Amino acid sequence: MNFGDIVQFGKYEWKVIDKEDDVVLLLTTTIIDQRDYHDKNEPVSWGNSSLRRYLNNEFLEDFSEAGRSKIVTVSNNNRGNPWYHTKGSSDTLDKVFILNLDEVVRIYFKESDELLDNPGVNQRYWFERKDPNNIYRRSTYLDQSWWYWVRTPGKHDRTACYIHGDGNIGIQGNIVSNRKTNVIHPITNSNKGGVRPAMWIRFK
Repeated sequence: MNFGDIVQFGKYEWKVIDKEDDVVLLLTTTIIDQRDYHDKNEPVSWGNSSLRRYLNNEFLEDFSEAGRSKIVTVSNNNRGNPWYHTKGSSDTLDKVFILNLDEVVRIYFKESDELLDNPGVNQRYWFERKDPNNIYRRSTYLDQSWWYWVRTPGKHDRTACYIHGDGNIGIQGNIVSNRKTNVIHPITNSNKGGVRPAMWIRFK
């Protein structure tokens, strides 16, 4: 496997977005599900979120035994939000996860460091400044543009960052559960956020 390859693993199609020795980092090519970040509207971090629990249990168990044996447990850094100074969680050991803010801004979708590190005075939203790299973060669910979760907290501890359907970063975050919004997926009629799982697998 090489960087940029599209591969089938389990039921899903994945893109190779990083490679180190005999392991590669896979990210689903599209959103594969709609779920809340957490099952209650309460203070939460990635470490104790129901989304993390789902990905590392029910979702993981859907792979064959041979498939699960290839998935590598990694230590994930869960920094807080640099604009709103919301605290993150302690590092977590995950087999399956979603990307954090640093990963979607600095590493895997071209580099937008300047926009992250130098917000404008009183700037609240990413889209107040155009980012040419938004196009690389776009995704779809059931062939419709849709937003998906990022594991970094938003402006307070009941929100989590996300990627808009147009690729903009929702750095202020969305409410983790039971959002009141008119933004509804045209096919599912749900306002739940999209899930794009990532995992490191050993390919030899």
